[in-house]
Amino acid sequence: MEKNPGPSGPPAAALPAPRTWDARLARWLVTPFKSTWLTPNHLTTVRLLVGIAGALAFAEGGYRWANIGAWLVVLSNFIDHTDGELARISGKSSRIGHFYDLASDAFVTIALFAGIGVGVGAVGGGGDLLAPPWLLGSGAGAAVASIFFLRMRIEERVGKAGTRQASLGGFETEDVLYLLPLVTIFDATRGFLLAAAVGAPLFAVLVAADYRRVMRRARKASQAAGWRAAR
Repeated sequence: MEKNPGPSGPPAAALPAPRTWDARLARWLVTPFKSTWLTPNHLTTVRLLVGIAGALAFAEGGYRWANIGAWLVVLSNFIDHTDGELARISGKSSRIGHFYDLASDAFVTIALFAGIGVGVGAVGGGGDLLAPPWLLGSGAGAAVASIFFLRMRIEERVGKAGTRQASLGGFETEDVLYLLPLVTIFDATRGFLLAAAVGAPLFAVLVAADYRRVMRRARKASQAAGWRAAR
């Protein structure tokens, strides 16, 4: 459960401003709820439900449902920032809540790609592919899930600095999902699925290599500290 210090939590003005625009907007929106019954886990649950709704919309197939799904995924992605910002400004944070957030992120992402694959197949868009669309989507989702898991392990070992995403102009790598409505508006869902089926596993390989590098460096640092302590 969340730790809830109530009104004694740090004022939002005393915390450094978030690096990204969506996180800044999220903090502004949740600040009035800092000392209320609302907890980060409530917001994580809303994010999870909206994300699942988006994945189900994609799975229906067709232009209209794809666009509905895209906007639901965008909303879910934004809500994902609100739980963390509420936890920071209110002190309502916990290890369980942190893992619930990570698990929700992974589940929504897997469901999104699987739903896209099912939807592409439902309208007959996978006849010339080397694998069924649902399998391509599930594969991309599994790759993304492995990325979440490895990033979580890196964070446990070296802290959040070890998993910080690249940012530019107030946007991070994950913010590419905000462009999803453009994909559906231009009816490029099938191409997006193919790109994800190829790109996500490749990126997972890069993250796995980074994981090995970080773990090796941490192991050497731990051994060196042990040797110094033994002297």
